Amino acid sequence: MRSELFQQARENSRPGMHLQNNKMLRVGLDGEFLARQGSMVAYQGRVDFSYEGAGGVGRFFKKALTGEGLPLMRVSGQGDVFLARDAWDVHLVDLEDERLTVSGENVLAFESGLSWDIRRIEGAGMLSGGLFNTVFEGRGRVAIACHGTPVLIDVDRPTFVDTDSAVAWSTSLRTGVRRTAKVGALIGRGSGEAVQLSFEGKGFVMVQASEGAPAHAQDA
Repeated sequence: MRSELFQQARENSRPGMHLQNNKMLRVGLDGEFLARQGSMVAYQGRVDFSYEGAGGVGRFFKKALTGEGLPLMRVSGQGDVFLARDAWDVHLVDLEDERLTVSGENVLAFESGLSWDIRRIEGAGMLSGGLFNTVFEGRGRVAIACHGTPVLIDVDRPTFVDTDSAVAWSTSLRTGVRRTAKVGALIGRGSGEAVQLSFEGKGFVMVQASEGAPAHAQDA
């Protein structure tokens, strides 16, 4: 029997996080990592899955207050674990003693050596729901899931992105909120028509080609 799938299976049997294909993450596990709850589609070996929670009292209260969507499970043991999210595109980012901000909706998995925290977008009041994101710091790999193929925009001048389309960005950028003044000016694609994230400084922002999946298809 012949298929390119058999070749992919042989080539991707490496330790750590790697792309099985552009829709699926494969983790050669010997230790532990953290992943989005419900993202496991298959595994082999001796693997345990446990609820991670917020990972600390401070983050627990931030999650309760902000509703930031990052429900986590800790995956430990030895074997191979396959992760996906509704056939979204998966991309890997390696941090080398750096910081990266990612929308909680787009986090698929990350190595346990990275530290993380929930932060509020500068300029977003407590009534500006959904403008809280997750900041990763340290050395390790993050798997990001995007609804549609993303584009990476170099920020060297004021840049504005729909709140539901911004996936990740350089933590060094100055962020804020811009509100569309004119009533009925539907300039965006999703719920962010009237509110955009603003970015200034030097860095990048990753923008997905969609405002995200419909509410009924998202994680609870």
